Amino acid sequence: MMQFSVYIRHCASRESMDVHVKRVKSFVPDKGQVSILAITDKQYGNIVNFWGSKVADMPPVPLQLELF
Repeated sequence: MMQFSVYIRHCASRESMDVHVKRVKSFVPDKGQVSILAITDKQYGNIVNFWGSKVADMPPVPLQLELF
């Protein structure tokens, strides 16, 4: 079972991703667990989204993605 919190971070290169992985690793509590899934831009482009009727009026993609 995975925790219900999901965070996203876009990294333009493998080197950039490695920096962030190292940073996250330094913050994990002794009894904590963090999973990181790395996907390419092409894989991200193949994501299939399903939208319920309550969000039918919302655009299919975020208008702005706030990055840390």
